[in-house]
Amino acid sequence: MNTQQVADRLVSLCREGKNIDAINELYDDNIVSHEAKGSPMELAEGKEAVLGKNQYWYSTVEEIHSGEVSNPIVIGNFFTVSMHMDVTYKEGGRMPMQEIAVYEVKDGKIVAEQFFYNM
Repeated sequence: MNTQQVADRLVSLCREGKNIDAINELYDDNIVSHEAKGSPMELAEGKEAVLGKNQYWYSTVEEIHSGEVSNPIVIGNFFTVSMHMDVTYKEGGRMPMQEIAVYEVKDGKIVAEQFFYNM
């Protein structure tokens, strides 16, 4: 898959709530994931670590009220999407979330991701 195809597939799976499927299908085994500075999972290296990071996040969530992912903007082997969610956490209560995600694709797989948001 080229970068546009990977981006479109990621957006499609995320819109269906299949984020774990997206990781399993689209991420390189050696993915490097960067969250916002100071977040509990600021750096995750490798597909298993990224899966663990996502499973941990889901374990902290009481309810996802809504979520949306923008269409991707693709430039070369990079693409970006914006994500908006309304989430109630088990500790901390309900809060809206907005972030920008930037992904790098190589040989049809996502090799890097970085998320920008305020904590």
